[in-house]
Amino acid sequence: MRLIALQQAFERYLQGGDSTAPTELLQHLRGSKALSAEDGLQVYHHAYRARLLSVLREDFPAIYYWLGTEAFDQLAQAYLAAWPPRHFSLRWLGEKLPEFISEFLDEPQASQLRELAALEWAFTLAFDAADEVSLSLQDIAAFGPQDWTDLSVRLHPSVCWLTFNFNTLDIWKAAKADATVPPGLPLEHPMTCLVWRDALISQYRTLDPLEAAALQLMVREQLTFADLCLSLLESNGDEAPAQAASWLKQWVVDGIVVRVSRHQAIAEEPAP
Repeated sequence: MRLIALQQAFERYLQGGDSTAPTELLQHLRGSKALSAEDGLQVYHHAYRARLLSVLREDFPAIYYWLGTEAFDQLAQAYLAAWPPRHFSLRWLGEKLPEFISEFLDEPQASQLRELAALEWAFTLAFDAADEVSLSLQDIAAFGPQDWTDLSVRLHPSVCWLTFNFNTLDIWKAAKADATVPPGLPLEHPMTCLVWRDALISQYRTLDPLEAAALQLMVREQLTFADLCLSLLESNGDEAPAQAASWLKQWVVDGIVVRVSRHQAIAEEPAP
């Protein structure tokens, strides 16, 4: 057997659920007096699966806490069977777990658990996201009238935008505090939550519907700050500029927005 074929056979064995060593491997391996080839392969198989389970527990600690060891391991084993590692780094092992949960569980547990998985994965994405200089208070302090009129922003690369329909944050907070996890309950209204990285620390914050809508207008509809103020006039009247400025200051303090030049804003404008 060629080396590449042997490596591929070993990979298939490790990723399979059966720890019984296949003949195609055994006939090319030698054991020792202390450990036979079959026993050695089983050691590798068990250690490999244990490592994958350990990574998933570390990446999704709230789900692990909520479900308990047995239920979590059942979910994890089913996930690994459907989505074996496809990347050389285990950092991406849990990438498809939120998606998989929708197929593996019934409602409403699927939606509740998927939201929690998406929240925990967002912290991983935020921590590893590309770095970029966000708009600062020093920047806006130096703004002239035209800077305010033309100001366009986009989200910092580390920002993950999440929408919750259940009390996902309460469950996550309880698990993080090693406290009793509340039952999963639907929210009266959807909740917007942002997760991002500030320096080397992952942060999160919920947004009320008006602030979330305003941020959407600037980062997804690419409204300038002046246009945002105009759009708020109908709902906020004369207080629109002050309200828009207050939100912008909070986004800047959080470090979640990056300034976009006028040329970039025009180039990135979505097609009608």
